Amino acid sequence: QVQLAESGGGLVQAGGSLRLSCAASVSISSINDMGWYHQAPGTHERELVAVISSGGGTKYADGDSVQGRFTISREEAKNTVYLQMNSLKPEDIGVYYCGANYLGYTYWGKGTLVTVSS
Repeated sequence: QVQLAESGGGLVQAGGSLRLSCAASVSISSINDMGWYHQAPGTHERELVAVISSGGGTKYADGDSVQGRFTISREEAKNTVYLQMNSLKPEDIGVYYCGANYLGYTYWGKGTLVTVSS
């Protein structure tokens, strides 16, 4: 099993930045891919924001919703994946979950709340 612990959420003004962290309980080099997912208020769906593979390849949500504003990265020494969020907008509000695809199963963290004031 994999335990994932997110941190870094909070309240920020529009245009501001946050860096989310996701610490894994196992070596992230053994995890096929890890990603960040956004659940907007009042919804039950978790939409892909960005994913990074064990080889370092990245994929972002389609369209221009996060392109150029968010960057996913990984630090193997800390078994941690990050999401750098810049130029935050009110539509970025929600809970951000870290997900990991490990040995055929998908594991989730408990999420971290991001609030953007306009």
